Amino acid sequence: MTDFTAEFIGTMILVLLGDGVVANVCLKGTKGHDSGLIVITLGWGLAVFIAVVVSGQFSGAHINPAVTVGLAAAGKFALAKVPLFITAQLLGGAFGAFLVWLFYRDHFEITTDQGAILGTFSTGPSIRKPLSNLLSEIIGTFVLILAVLYAAAPKLESAATDLSHVKVGMGALGALPVAFVVMGIGMSLGGTTGYAINPARDLGPRLIHQLVPIKNKGASDWGYSWIPVVGPTLGALLAALVSWLTSAIQ
Repeated sequence: MTDFTAEFIGTMILVLLGDGVVANVCLKGTKGHDSGLIVITLGWGLAVFIAVVVSGQFSGAHINPAVTVGLAAAGKFALAKVPLFITAQLLGGAFGAFLVWLFYRDHFEITTDQGAILGTFSTGPSIRKPLSNLLSEIIGTFVLILAVLYAAAPKLESAATDLSHVKVGMGALGALPVAFVVMGIGMSLGGTTGYAINPARDLGPRLIHQLVPIKNKGASDWGYSWIPVVGPTLGALLAALVSWLTSAIQ
């Protein structure tokens, strides 16, 4: 499996299962309707675990442009491969959201809550204050990327200097810590913006929300869409800076 295919499939699985659990909780008439935030955070954690297990051995399972940017900024991933990975992630996220719509199509049709419908595809603020919302995404992503950088450090320190072939992925056991980090971020820091912490889980799915036919779906809230992109990117760069500073001090 090529890097592009692995990142596409990994991100598709991430969004299919992640947005899928949101659909199960939020859409009318589902078996999991109104089961709450804990179910959503557990579902997203398991989505990360499964996505990493499937694609990790092939591409390193970044499955998140913020991870790719953070690793590249920290000098732990080849800059030349960044566009390829991000393109695959964005396309995979969009296709995963399309599959969620296809899977829950009948439930979308009987749901009248426009916020619940949009929330199945993309994130949004509990209190709309752009600077506060941006800060939430920066901090949440900072925690994620810092954890990824330190989890990957031992493998990278022994890797070849040719970073174009470095795999920052892990097997099933290595996927667990990342899944737990995502669950922890969701439970502790997810109450303000829904913790996108990943542009690919928001931008592509938001576009799918715009395109697919859903009765009562409402607007796609493009005015907010820059926050789940800019916030995670800044959080990733900040984590890379902290990682570099701590390495320099040592």
